[in-house]
Amino acid sequence: MSNFDNLRLDNQLCFALYTATNSITRFYRSLLNDYDLTYPQYLVLVVLWEKDGIAIKDVMRQLKLDSGTLSPIIKRLQSAELVEKVRTDEDERVVRLFLTDKAKQLEPLIAEVQTKVACKTDLSSSEFFELLSTLNELTNSLNKREEAAEKVL
Repeated sequence: MSNFDNLRLDNQLCFALYTATNSITRFYRSLLNDYDLTYPQYLVLVVLWEKDGIAIKDVMRQLKLDSGTLSPIIKRLQSAELVEKVRTDEDERVVRLFLTDKAKQLEPLIAEVQTKVACKTDLSSSEFFELLSTLNELTNSLNKREEAAEKVL
């Protein structure tokens, strides 16, 4: 038996976040399955529904994914005829992602999926957005510390 309360499992923020993430992602997966989408594919589409024609490097930055992780997701979305990759005329190095008509028609259906997930949390609207804000602040704070530590190295 540990003498350190901070080592109790119920006192682990990382474990609480981990289990909450697993639970919510599992629920998303069950609903997205009806549309033959994985959770990572859903996230890419969410970025594109927000800003169609975004550069792949900006999708990587927003989702905090590297190219090795994002590339197969994009390939599967292309195979499903949901996105198209287009090199820009101004700079051939820049590749942009565009939604197909099929993906645009899917948006209202997937919006319902997100609503079902939000309802499943049993949080009021204000609690939901307060939690979202707190988690975003936590992420930003941790990222700032990580970036500062990288600069020191």
